[in-house]
Amino acid sequence: MAEQSSTKAQDYRDVASHVSVTSDLGNSTASVKIMLMPEGHMMTIAFTIGVTTRELKDHFANELKVPSEIIQLSLDGKVVGNDQTLIELGVQPHGTIQLEMTSSDPEKHPIRPVKLQQYNMSDVITVRVQTEADTYQDVVVEIERATRKKPFLGGYRHKITTTEFHHAAVQTMPKRRPDKGVETFSRDTQTVQMKSQTQQCANNTSTQMTKTGCYMSSMEDKLISPGKYVTADEYHSTRLNAVITLQTYFRRWQASCFTNLLRMDREFRRVWLEQDEARKKQQKEDYINAEHHRRMHPQNKEDFALLYNALEKWRKEEMEQIDSSLSGPERKAALCALLEKETQLIASIGRHRIVAGERNQSKAVQAFLDKCAAPKRWKAFDGKVTEMDTQSTLRARELRDLYTSINLQYLCQEERLDVLLTLKHTVKEHDCKLSQDIVELIDRETDLLARGVKEANLEGLRKRISTLFLQYIKNPTFNPQVTKLLRIPQDPASLRKDIYFCRGCNTYLRSTDFALTANARAVGHCRHCSELDNEARHREDFSHYKSILRRVRKAEAEHNPDAKIPYLLQEQDLRYLVDVVWGAQSALSAWSNLHELTLVRWDQLWEWSPWNCILLTKDEATAHLTVDNIDKAYGVAFIRSVKHRHTLARKYFSQIPVMAEYLHDLGSQPAAHSKLLVAKPIPTVAKN
Repeated sequence: MAEQSSTKAQDYRDVASHVSVTSDLGNSTASVKIMLMPEGHMMTIAFTIGVTTRELKDHFANELKVPSEIIQLSLDGKVVGNDQTLIELGVQPHGTIQLEMTSSDPEKHPIRPVKLQQYNMSDVITVRVQTEADTYQDVVVEIERATRKKPFLGGYRHKITTTEFHHAAVQTMPKRRPDKGVETFSRDTQTVQMKSQTQQCANNTSTQMTKTGCYMSSMEDKLISPGKYVTADEYHSTRLNAVITLQTYFRRWQASCFTNLLRMDREFRRVWLEQDEARKKQQKEDYINAEHHRRMHPQNKEDFALLYNALEKWRKEEMEQIDSSLSGPERKAALCALLEKETQLIASIGRHRIVAGERNQSKAVQAFLDKCAAPKRWKAFDGKVTEMDTQSTLRARELRDLYTSINLQYLCQEERLDVLLTLKHTVKEHDCKLSQDIVELIDRETDLLARGVKEANLEGLRKRISTLFLQYIKNPTFNPQVTKLLRIPQDPASLRKDIYFCRGCNTYLRSTDFALTANARAVGHCRHCSELDNEARHREDFSHYKSILRRVRKAEAEHNPDAKIPYLLQEQDLRYLVDVVWGAQSALSAWSNLHELTLVRWDQLWEWSPWNCILLTKDEATAHLTVDNIDKAYGVAFIRSVKHRHTLARKYFSQIPVMAEYLHDLGSQPAAHSKLLVAKPIPTVAKN
């Protein structure tokens, strides 16, 4: 009987122990990672391992604001039942499990992640900590993301946009540090506290020792043993070694910083060189494409001069090849074939010129009308431009708009009749033969439009109306604004003072139609005859020299708006300066591509002139303009060579009386630069 009671007691203890272990196991926590599908957002929360799946759904339904019935949890692709616990899913105490959460009705109740400002749940991570040499312990760390509502400390509201602006003090709230029970001070506000402490015993201090009748305990006594004695040399040697160590590491760090800086500079230079090379390559490609476009689609005189120059180069190459390879009758036959081909090419260029002339004619007419209708402009002292319309400009603008309307295409019959009626009323203001002809043509077109004649049959009539109306616009009687733009002045007295005879075309032309060089003594051929002679015989291309002269004028206009010398030079003068004086190459690098050469000031303190310039490439010119002292930047031989070229230019251009005035203006030159002015003025005699 006693044996049976002891057996039952042992069974009861085993059951109680099992229940206790199960209870402790159920109270343990585990990290549950929920992946929200299909976006893949992750949420981590700590739960007890005895919690069921239904309780998990209720918790997340409350957090995600969705019904718990539509939430489905799955593990490794298998749906988890509502009554299963984390223990049944194989979760160990302080372990981790990852579940996937989906919605059974994603259209009405999609599962979206919780926004950060609404997310008050804590992230839980399991960290393994090493407690001993071979012992590790898993510790659950809870990360809280508690959002705090910042206090409102004031601000203001915009009256128009009703936008509120808060003070900067409420933009950031520092996290309060936990109180450790120790009074701490900030380093910025810490103050020095004075404390008195004696370092030497007083004279009346005595030491109590054990003696007869007095016992002193030695329990609190400290046994002090003397250490190793350090001499002064050893101490200084130790400090010196420490200083050397510090200097070694510091110099290593300093050298590392310096090498890193050099490496960065090298990398920057490499990148800059690559970019500069790419820029030059792109500029060269653009130049080649522009040259090809100019040759394939010539538009102006410079383009046709380029074509004739290319034709002359091709002819000379063919001539050299024929002379070197053929002789006798074969050479004559080859020269005849070359002449025939050259004739065909010249005829093709002529056809292109006719087409370009017709195309440019309409542009020239439109530019002429725009110039007539432009208001008067002048610049004030503060740099602002003022515009003013007069009666003449308003009249010119009205005629320009009417001319544009007359030449519009694809107008309906009513719009065309309206434009013709407006034109008729405009020209009837002046009764003359021209206005009568225009009115007669307008009536004729109106009658033909009423009869239903096709527009293709009216092109000639409309062209005549446009031409006569353009003559009407160019008449100063009807349009006073064209008086200043006509090539032939209306006053016959002014023609007698400014008329010269051209020996080429045997006509009398104005002085602006002649191009005079620096050494010209008499008026020779006009510009048209000179261009025709160049196309027939020399076929030289002055476009590069025009570009250089254009860049010089633009640069001088920026530095000195009152500069006059660059505007006195012509293309032939600049060609002499570039080819003869400077040898058509850079003074520094001997680069001979005229497209990349430019003329800049030699001395930055003086105005540009043929005797104060230097021929350089564009990159060299940019570097030269940054030089402050020429004598220190260049060698003596180079400076002597440049001054010799300046002397040649001064000797040649001193033949121009107008430029000689600037050359011999000694009063405006300081004594330091008077040595550059050595030419003498050339006396001139006026003829009666």
